[in-house]
Amino acid sequence: MLDSLLEALQFSPNNIPLKIQVAKLYIDQGDFVAAENHLIDVINIDSTHKQAKFTLASCFHKQNKIDAALVLLEEITVNSKDVKHLELLCYCQISQKDFVEAKNTYQEIVAIDATYSNEDFDEYLKASMLPDADFTDEDALSFINKAEASFGDVGGMEDVKEEISLKIIKPLQHQDLYKAYGKKIGGGILLYGPPGCGKTHLARATAGEINANFINVGINDILDMWIGSSERNLHEIFEVARKNTPCVIFIDEIDALGANRNDVNKTAGRTIINQFLAELDGLDANNEGILVLGATNAPWYLDPAFRRPGRFDRIIFVSPPDSEAREAIFNIHLKQKPTDPIDYKSLAKASKEFSGADIMAAIDIAVEQKLQASFKDGIPKPLTTKDILKGIKKSKPTTKEWFRSAKNYALYANDAGLYDDILDYLKLNK
Repeated sequence: MLDSLLEALQFSPNNIPLKIQVAKLYIDQGDFVAAENHLIDVINIDSTHKQAKFTLASCFHKQNKIDAALVLLEEITVNSKDVKHLELLCYCQISQKDFVEAKNTYQEIVAIDATYSNEDFDEYLKASMLPDADFTDEDALSFINKAEASFGDVGGMEDVKEEISLKIIKPLQHQDLYKAYGKKIGGGILLYGPPGCGKTHLARATAGEINANFINVGINDILDMWIGSSERNLHEIFEVARKNTPCVIFIDEIDALGANRNDVNKTAGRTIINQFLAELDGLDANNEGILVLGATNAPWYLDPAFRRPGRFDRIIFVSPPDSEAREAIFNIHLKQKPTDPIDYKSLAKASKEFSGADIMAAIDIAVEQKLQASFKDGIPKPLTTKDILKGIKKSKPTTKEWFRSAKNYALYANDAGLYDDILDYLKLNK
């Protein structure tokens, strides 16, 4: 049949139904590349052909070209009620470990078809608690620990540490003075900057500096596919913090919880944002001694309501580590490894614009080279400054991509001067 259809295509090369049938036969044979070529031809002929786009997305998914599949699916699932389209989108989101969006998509499917069930999605996405289960104190207490790090473990970033000290540490050290001026002890600080630059480490060090309880909350600890569960999870975490003051709650990727409500289409998304704002305000509870640190790579996506006084009223730019900080990071990560005497200043100079994660990657490259040499006799060979400099040369600072995007917001969406620190760092402020 395939041979016959291919022969027919020679006489009618722009026959869309024929090309789609050929593509499906190739898919049945497992030849996804050939199917892909015919489907791309169809889309070139008719750029609005949803069936061709969906089938091409399926081909991409089978070949593990998840990014390409998502581009197509995100286009054809806008306002879509087609469960098959949403189902494939959910599989792709799971493949990318984007569990927050996958849960939202699964919830959309169930809203369309209440009888729908999928064991794969249940395995990956369902939280252990049922819709009417309670998030107990014991559950939330499992997040609490005492942070052992302090500012002494954070190299450089003196300006950032000073701002945090003024907002969080000094109020606890001089409570009477702050109360005399009517200043509240607590509140929120938003840390933003390129990924891999130590926002989480800085949060732990802050908690350690004041000997406070530390709750490190991931987005997946809060968000749940069941309506109402996410709000309950968030409330209970704040309740546990209130019972264990002084307490630092650290929420990474906070933009996933506090996205601008104008950009959130789903009612469930708006509800969790409103719940978060209510917890920060402490409308029905006392937030004295609750310190909320949020971290994000994209502060421009955060709802403006989070920046009102009493919420995240201090926004701090965490830049890539300066020279002193880079020296400290190299020192920390090389301390437990076999090394010759290391020229840390040379390493810091050569790794300008590197994040902490980039520095670790450069060291890993050097280690891999030494492992190759050590396999011959089984004796670990010491790392040298030259080895690590080679690793730095083979690496690229990942911060550059972030700054390309951040620069546009700092130049063209900076009415309140929120992103002046980015302009200062890039030396663009006049």
